Amino acid sequence: MKNQKLARIDKILAASGYGSRKDVKKLIKAGEVLINGKVAGDAGDLVDPQADEITVSGEPVLFEENIYIMMNKPYDVVSSTRDEYETTVIDLLEGEYFHRKLFPVGRLDKDAEGLIFLTDDGKLAHRLLSPKHHVAKTYYVKVRGALDEEDVKAFADGIELEDFTALPAKLDILKSGSISEAYVTIYEGKFHQIKRMMKTRGKEVLYLKRLSLGPLNLDEELEPGMWRKLTKEEIDLLKEI
Repeated sequence: MKNQKLARIDKILAASGYGSRKDVKKLIKAGEVLINGKVAGDAGDLVDPQADEITVSGEPVLFEENIYIMMNKPYDVVSSTRDEYETTVIDLLEGEYFHRKLFPVGRLDKDAEGLIFLTDDGKLAHRLLSPKHHVAKTYYVKVRGALDEEDVKAFADGIELEDFTALPAKLDILKSGSISEAYVTIYEGKFHQIKRMMKTRGKEVLYLKRLSLGPLNLDEELEPGMWRKLTKEEIDLLKEI
């Protein structure tokens, strides 16, 4: 078969949650794995997971080449795959997809909330994070200090920080006063970037929540700590970047 999607059966089953390669080999040896109705002969048998019918102990295998998850990250959770002392976004999955090497695409500060995207699709992650693609990230922010049109202009011009000059950003003021509220759209994801940008304008960030990443918008039905898989439409929109 001339098919670029052929893969070893043991790899497919391991990625589908049937245990390690060693565990899968035991299943195959026991005759529990069928490929198109025939007993798999070897762990190295090649299959097309999208076209071939694969069963384990009579149950069909539903293989997903990649996993795409939207999460509403709560306050005090770190956006990393593992941490010895802190709760991570991976911990919030509570063991689901433990057999997949999921990782957060980009960072979201520990004390920030909102949209974080988890996947094991390295190519898509690279495109989303690549500076040359200028993928927009929009946040709701609450700051101490009155925001005004001078702040809007400063953000649009590109604010100079200690280690780099931020790309022109969009500041939409929702409320101005001793405590101000706004939407901020940036095109990078540097450490504490919005906090640092606001600090140059004499403002202190009190609350920060990411609402969107490119075409992906945070599902309003997701409470902090909740997550769901992306729809096909959402995945397609991301892949268009």
